Amino acid sequence: MKIMRKIIEIDEELCNGCGLCVPDCAEGSLVIIDGKAKMVSDKLCDGLGACLGSCPTGALKIIEREAEDFDEEAVEEHLAKQRAAVDKPKTSGCPSARLQTFTPQTPCQTANKPIAMAAGGGASSLTHWPVQIRLIPPTAPFLQGADLLVAADCCAVSAPNFQLDYLTGKVVMMGCPKFDDAESYVQKFSEIIATCNLNSLTILIMEVPCCSSMNGIISQAIERAGKSVPVEQVTLSTQGAVIDRKNW
Repeated sequence: MKIMRKIIEIDEELCNGCGLCVPDCAEGSLVIIDGKAKMVSDKLCDGLGACLGSCPTGALKIIEREAEDFDEEAVEEHLAKQRAAVDKPKTSGCPSARLQTFTPQTPCQTANKPIAMAAGGGASSLTHWPVQIRLIPPTAPFLQGADLLVAADCCAVSAPNFQLDYLTGKVVMMGCPKFDDAESYVQKFSEIIATCNLNSLTILIMEVPCCSSMNGIISQAIERAGKSVPVEQVTLSTQGAVIDRKNW
């Protein structure tokens, strides 16, 4: 039944798709679709405006209009489906989702490679597969006690020495906070932080506004997990230079 009530309105002209509003919506009513924030359903929005303060462009506001009444049961069902989607095991047999752990070469082994092989760039620092956030379950054995690198996809092609400077000695999870589901990221990282006894967590993002939402995702995940972890946040320019580095 539709009633007159307060509800969030999104100005798509102002929205830059940064996704910072998504983890601030406890009901999961906001998603990023085609680079813009969208409302999943009127009945999932309580109209209280917890997401307003996180929007850097002022694209969100509270208005009063005719809308479906807020439905707490629908919210619980919606959040349960989101959690189930995160926890659902990969059963397709697709090689991209099959967990693998690699043994990286030691510095000594690398140094003793023939000159002709060394000229090709040396061995990869990658210690596991897959690398995409969406494909790695919180139960992956390589996450236990890891120094975790959470990297925005674009960083790997922007940073000139991505593997040497950032990947060596770390477990990497890569994704795009603009186009992927931010709430599923929050849920997954909260489980990882709560159960995997991480040694450290490094966030590697680009200077573009949409990338900064990864900081909010990790912050929300730590709060939800109720467990602290040392965090270093590194921001790269579009040419790969470090323009900001700080610890939480």
